[in-house]
This record gives sequence, C-alpha cells and structure tokens, in this order.
Amino acid sequence: MDDFAQALEQFNYNFEKGQIVRGKVIQYTSDGAYVEIGGKSPGFVPLREASIEPVTNLNDYLPLDQEQDFLIISSADAEGQLILSRRQLIIKQAWNQVKEIAESGTSVQMRVTGINRGGVTGEVEGLRGFIPRSHLVEKEDLDSLVGQSITANFIQVDPDNNKLVLSQRQLVRAAAMSQLTIGTLVEGKVAKIQPYGVFVDINGATGLLHITQVSGVHIDALTTIFKIGQTIKVMIVEIDEYKNRIALSTKVLESYPGEIVEKFDEVMANAEERVEQAREKLSQ
Repeated sequence: MDDFAQALEQFNYNFEKGQIVRGKVIQYTSDGAYVEIGGKSPGFVPLREASIEPVTNLNDYLPLDQEQDFLIISSADAEGQLILSRRQLIIKQAWNQVKEIAESGTSVQMRVTGINRGGVTGEVEGLRGFIPRSHLVEKEDLDSLVGQSITANFIQVDPDNNKLVLSQRQLVRAAAMSQLTIGTLVEGKVAKIQPYGVFVDINGATGLLHITQVSGVHIDALTTIFKIGQTIKVMIVEIDEYKNRIALSTKVLESYPGEIVEKFDEVMANAEERVEQAREKLSQ
C-alpha cells in the first residue's frame, strides 16, 4: 500500500484549469457532487456549477454513475482536489457554437424574454442576447415582442465581455436586397430627407435617391418635392452589397430635364411606361 501511495504521488495527471475532463458522479452532498475523474482525489462540482438552470435536485442534472464532460475551473488544492463545472462548460460550448454560426452568416431564432430602453433581450443558443431598438423591425411596441421568437443574425459576438448582439433589420435588409436588380423600377416610401438626398424604404431595404439623381435640373430643396411617408417610384441604378448601398434615380424617368419638378404626379403615374427609356439612359 505504501508503494502504491508513493506511485500515485509521483504520477502526473496533467490536470489544468480550463481543461475538459470526463468523469462519473459518485456522491452527492448538500453543496454539490463529487466526480471521479481518475485523479488522486475526486473532483467537486458546486451546486451553482451543476447547470445553467437553477438546480433543486442534483440527480436531474448529474445522475449518479453517469459519465459526463466537465470543465476544470480551479487548480488543484493541497489534497489534489479540483473544482469542476457543467454550467461553464455548457456556456463555453454555446459561445463556440455561436461563433461558428456568426462566421457562417446563418440566421438564428432569439426568444424575446424582456425589454429595456435600448431594445429587447432574449435567449439564443442558451445565451443572453440583445437586439438594439434600431435593429428591430418593430421599434415602437416592444412589449408585443415578449414571448415571440425573432429571426436575426449576429452582429457582435464577444465572449470575453459577455456581449451577444443581434440584428433583425439587417437580416430583413439583406433578404430584401437579394430580390433587387439594377434597372428595375420599384415602389417605396420616403423614410428620411437630407439636404443631399432622399432615403427610400423598399420592402425593408433602404436606398438613396441622391439629389443629383432626382432631376436633370438643379434642385434647391428636396422638401419642395418629397415628404416623409410619401410613396414614390424609382429606378435602381446601382447595388453595392459589400457597402450595403442601393442607389436610386428618378432623373432617368424624365422625358426632358426638369420634368419631375414640373409634373411630378404625371411622371410617377406613367413611370412603368418610361421604363425602357430609363434603361436606355442607364446603359449610356
């Protein structure tokens, strides 16, 4: 027995903090569970580290004599005992899964569980995610989103700072952009007016009608022609998927420079009839 004990002392198990080990639960205590992992002493899983969910019955999460993987979260003490965790291992695996999904560009479902001033929070792949208000399709009635599952994609995955940010609007925009082609006449709503141009919402994708593309004549103020919420017809003249830009034009619909200023309603009403003429201008 003395020789066996001496051999154990000399044996290097190479257990280190951050390592994943496989073990079998052999005993419960009021504070946690002992796990046989093949070392000098069994490892110990504190109650709070047994699962990502609140634990009332250890047997539900750490059944006796069942092998599971655990994450070592502390170095061995003087008696060679290690502190193990199932909770942190599950979280670690979830972050790895999220990274793979983010890199592949695949969308995910986030179940909304709460709201705050900045947006909505929820659960995705077992982690707490956040969608800013500006990245939601529904920006006003956030309460109506609680309990719903939102399809979104990841825009920030930062396990070191425990930040997981998603976007619903970006996914909708990407889907809408994929349906658009250069030279197509589309209908949209004026979403924003700036001195340099008009932003038009086209089924979730936002295009820019630059002031130089409104008419063949100089425009002093875009607010004299457009108003927020107005439905207009525009020609798509450029799509840059890498920069997420859609360039629009009404100038190509004009029969002569300045027609859009003088006869805006007429140009809009006859826009479909002007498509071929517009495409010829676009190709020149």
